Amino acid sequence: MVTLPLDRGPAATAGDAMAVVDASGDVTGWSEGARLLTGYTAEDVTGRPASELVAGEPAAAWRALLTHGDAVVAVRHKDGRRLELALRICPLRGGKGRRPGFVVTAPPEAGERIPAERTSGERIPGEGTLGELAFKQASMSMSIFDTGQRYLRMNDFACQVMGQPEEAFQYRYFPDTVENAEHSRGFLRHLEIVAETGQPVHYESWTRSPSGRRMHAWSFEMWPVRDQAGELLGTALAGFDSSEQYWARQRLALLNEAAGSIGTKLDVIQTARELAELAVPRLADFTSVDLLDSVLQGEEPATGPVEGGVELRRVAHHSDTPGVPEAAIDLGAADIYPAFSPPARALATGEPVLTRSGDSGLDTWFAEHGARSAKLREGEDHELSLMAVPLVARGTTLGVAVFVRILTPEHPDAFDLDDVSLAEELSSRAAVCVDNARRYTRERTTALALQRSLLPQVMAVQAAVEFASRYLPALSQAGVGGDWFDVIPLSGTRVALVVGDVVGHGLHASVTMGRLRTAVWTLADVDLPPDELLTHLDDLVGHLAADESAMMGEIGATCLYAVYDPVSRRCTVASAGHPPPVVLLPDGTVKVVEVTAGPMLGVGGLPFEATELDVPEGAVLALYTDGLVEARDVDVDVGTAALCTALAAPARNLEDACDNVLKALLPQRPADDVALLLARTRALDADQVAVWDLESDPALVATARQYATEQLTRWGLDEAAFVTELVVSELVTNAIRYGGSPIQLRLIRDRALICEVSDASSTSPHLRRARTFDEGGRGLLLVAQLTDRWGTRPSGTGKTIWAEQALPVQ
Repeated sequence: MVTLPLDRGPAATAGDAMAVVDASGDVTGWSEGARLLTGYTAEDVTGRPASELVAGEPAAAWRALLTHGDAVVAVRHKDGRRLELALRICPLRGGKGRRPGFVVTAPPEAGERIPAERTSGERIPGEGTLGELAFKQASMSMSIFDTGQRYLRMNDFACQVMGQPEEAFQYRYFPDTVENAEHSRGFLRHLEIVAETGQPVHYESWTRSPSGRRMHAWSFEMWPVRDQAGELLGTALAGFDSSEQYWARQRLALLNEAAGSIGTKLDVIQTARELAELAVPRLADFTSVDLLDSVLQGEEPATGPVEGGVELRRVAHHSDTPGVPEAAIDLGAADIYPAFSPPARALATGEPVLTRSGDSGLDTWFAEHGARSAKLREGEDHELSLMAVPLVARGTTLGVAVFVRILTPEHPDAFDLDDVSLAEELSSRAAVCVDNARRYTRERTTALALQRSLLPQVMAVQAAVEFASRYLPALSQAGVGGDWFDVIPLSGTRVALVVGDVVGHGLHASVTMGRLRTAVWTLADVDLPPDELLTHLDDLVGHLAADESAMMGEIGATCLYAVYDPVSRRCTVASAGHPPPVVLLPDGTVKVVEVTAGPMLGVGGLPFEATELDVPEGAVLALYTDGLVEARDVDVDVGTAALCTALAAPARNLEDACDNVLKALLPQRPADDVALLLARTRALDADQVAVWDLESDPALVATARQYATEQLTRWGLDEAAFVTELVVSELVTNAIRYGGSPIQLRLIRDRALICEVSDASSTSPHLRRARTFDEGGRGLLLVAQLTDRWGTRPSGTGKTIWAEQALPVQ
């Protein structure tokens, strides 16, 4: 972009004294002509406010210059004299209208004419005025071209930059004086623009210093030179070496980019990779990041420096050359760094180490390491410049980052102190992100281990259902959640299917999930109906929230509890703010079960309702958490429809069906935890169940024993007749004596033999220890001793007492 100074007053000429003032009013450039005019050297004034040179009111003088472009200003000479100078000002504009400064000039007539002869008496041809000497001795590059872009004059600084005396350039066309005409085409074009338009322009470019060791950024101001009649005679230019300012801006831009590109994820290796990729090629040709093993394992590394030889593991490296040929260590491999190597020295001192080829420590390290020695021999024509910067966060040493430049004739610049400072800033930022990722990894691993230990590890095979399940922890940076599922065996071959989700993530959610899962098992063991169970669970969550709200924040959860009876083939479902189940019928039809959704657990004071539905044998019930069907960009209705479609897809078994659902709904790792439970229903045949209704008459106890014995004979279970007769006798006697009509006896034959007696009383019996002379109180104790399990459950008209005994393996 061409930048034009304001058209104010006559253009500056080659003989003028010149000063450069930045936007804040400080002097940043001072020509030799200005020194001769005022007596101040560049060292005297550079960096000081220009107002200190004014022998009057600086603000008024500055306003006059800005308003008119020129003004007579009283300036204080170094020897105390007062000089009235006709000053001119030329603003320098940067990008988007910003003004980085001004060029202030004074004509040579403002000063005294100096003698035409030196003190030695030697005549200086053509150099009699102060302005001419100021041009020649200016501390910036100044040149004059004719309208055909041929050199007319060059000052000493310009000759120094070009590497040849003025005589080598005079009257020569500019492109003929440079080696790379393509690179200088923009410079030539701007000279032509001044000659064509008669307007000043601004141009920025890169050149290499005469030594060839460093690239320089130049800012050129070009303006037309006219005679008294206004005829264009040529183009004058002044070049300012802005390399330091340029590199400072580049360093700030790189640091600003690092703030958004390093630590984008709470992942140690990803963060190390981001550091390496950011540094290449803008800072180094090759970058590697090596960390201590304890960091990768999420453990707490030792605080303070790491002294002596140290073993580090390569987690990331990046090169400007495809294939990373500079790497002597493979990703994931470990290497021992001796104490004298630059990385080990950086870890021991906690400070960056700057070195290059020829340093004894670097050369010895390369020579003693076979792989690095081979890499060095491959590039033996090139020297290396190397920085080793320790990765330290919160006083903890995590590893080291190594930055390498390969010095070639095209790129000969070794690292300097500014580069060390930049690398230190980048490494410090990356170290904090690595430490955050390490801490997160440790907490997530702990929470995940705790959560998995609280989830069902091995679930027994159930008579009522065949099931398969999946649990996927979230990829979220918030940590693992509190999703869980369960398959709980109930009496009478029934089964409870449970799925729940605790609000929040992290250890607290996992612990709360474990407590709720334990509570569900306890309440299920009492055989409460689904709606009553959720009511008790809601009370528990309310108590937990009251106890822990001050310390852990609010507690909330959703839960779905379903009980399936393979005898009646009915399923009873109750929900506490949880997504409804989906059922796949044997004919391939898929539908969402309409369940009355109660409030979330912990709200309190609101009822839960149970929904009953007939479920044919072979139907598949799908219970899940909201992470499966809901996401930021997916509506829950859309997700549920996708679940129905995936569930209807052909599958050899339930395990394949689980995989089909996850592949269809979660092509990538989920943002929230996901629990999925699929259960295919079974049903008991009519010949597996025998039921008898009994009158409340003690004389019918013998009849009940006879019914049971005859049924066992039909089932071929005569060996279980003795124990079953005793159990039936005790349970029926208790029902007649304490319960009352209606009384029902039921035998169920499946994987076990189950004896159930129902009566009209809601009072649950309990074991007690009978004394020596007591006539009763030993019946339930006898039942408990003769059977594997026994218990009681409420029913719609009273209670049911059941006892279960194992059958011989067929």
